[in-house]
Amino acid sequence: MTAIVPDIAARPAAARPAAASAATGADGRSDLLGLTRPEIAAALVAAGEAEKSARMRANQLWHWIYYRGSRDFTAMTTLSKDLRERLAERFTIGRPDVSKDLKSTDGTRKWLLKFADGEEAECVHIPEDDRGALCVSSQVGCTLTCKFCHTGTMKLVRNLDAGEIVGQVMLARDHLEEWPSPKDGRMLSNIVMMGMGEPLYNFDNVSKALKIVMDNEGIAISKRRITLSTAGVVPMIARCGAELGVNLAISLHAVRDDIRDVIVPINKKYPIKELLQACADYPGLSNARRITFEYVMLKGVNDTPADAKELVRLLNGIPAKVNLIPFNPWPGAPYECSTDETIRKFSDIVFNAGYSSPVRTPRGRDIMAACGQLKSASVKRSKADILREQAAKEAAATAALPA
Repeated sequence: MTAIVPDIAARPAAARPAAASAATGADGRSDLLGLTRPEIAAALVAAGEAEKSARMRANQLWHWIYYRGSRDFTAMTTLSKDLRERLAERFTIGRPDVSKDLKSTDGTRKWLLKFADGEEAECVHIPEDDRGALCVSSQVGCTLTCKFCHTGTMKLVRNLDAGEIVGQVMLARDHLEEWPSPKDGRMLSNIVMMGMGEPLYNFDNVSKALKIVMDNEGIAISKRRITLSTAGVVPMIARCGAELGVNLAISLHAVRDDIRDVIVPINKKYPIKELLQACADYPGLSNARRITFEYVMLKGVNDTPADAKELVRLLNGIPAKVNLIPFNPWPGAPYECSTDETIRKFSDIVFNAGYSSPVRTPRGRDIMAACGQLKSASVKRSKADILREQAAKEAAATAALPA
């Protein structure tokens, strides 16, 4: 396994780590969501289950949690009544709370989710006629500051842990009523790690969550139906391919370093040449498994015929397709969307060079759920802020006591 390079490890990540034990809630019970089978078994042993039987019980719990979507231990009839009672006393199977549930006129649905510590992130379900994709967040806020992205105007608050990432999938399945986990005809058929945050700056938690999602005895979404999008964390790209083997999408958005330095500032650390070399070396890359290059169309910035021709030159030798994304506006955005005619000419140049270059149809614009529009009200709080809030709550509770 490739070690995380120092500059990545040093990134701000005020997060619950990819833990080996369950997170404990306010009621003292531990959440099993996001734990691996060995971690569930260890939690059972810590709760008094014999080691010999803990592994089997963990497999049974896995089936109920991830295949059947159950949150109620009393419904887990393959377990003894005594064990179910003990589990209910010690454990929970969580979901994030829903702060807002918005539905677009085109069927797109956006949930603003609140986690146990009160922080919030968004996820979006995009339905098609016979399938659908869930856009999943990996961070509250974002490490990066891409100028065209609404999330990029937020500071990074913290990473999401594996349970919080998986919880987004579980919640969407709940709302779509797709339990037990169906094999065919799913309206949650694809996962795209394209929500809030940079997934490769939270790779341990993202990897753990996606391995749970891909497990054939649970949610069972194939790695070929999962796409991870990165703005270009070059040292982590090979590790992503080797450990997960999911589809890769690159937020490219410019063909010159001077422009990309401005609109995707991570380019200053990992310029286009290094990024494209990492793409060319991506494990499992072939004509059947192409890399998707995402390219947001910004009026007068990156949308000329010369830009299109340079994009074709840069992609030479890389099995690739290009997603052209009309810029989705948000309050205070510094850019405008390219005209339809400009986008069409750009697409034609790329397509005629042999690369698929569909123009993405904006979905969910009316509820701010389209690409680049996600943002929550969470803000990074200092330790002093948190202590002040706790003191105020304690003072209020004391004042409410009878004299």
